[in-house]
Amino acid sequence: MTKESIIVSDRGQITLPSAMRKSLGLRGNAVLTAEQVGGKIVLTPAMVIETESYSDEQIAEWNRADTLKEDERRQLLGRLKKNKPRA
Repeated sequence: MTKESIIVSDRGQITLPSAMRKSLGLRGNAVLTAEQVGGKIVLTPAMVIETESYSDEQIAEWNRADTLKEDERRQLLGRLKKNKPRA
């Protein structure tokens, strides 16, 4: 475990030490989550996932363009359910 002192600026900003950033593979504009746990601040590297919303019209068009036969669809859904990660 690495322990170093850092300063919180008047604007609430901190700078992580270079060696710590390198060991965690953090580069410029890296995203972290900050969590308060029992009087401590825990920073964890995070991932940003881009999402997009689809209109009802777009979904309807995809459904019209869906060319799977019913048995193919059933097999695919069965495989997806079988491989679904457990929470």
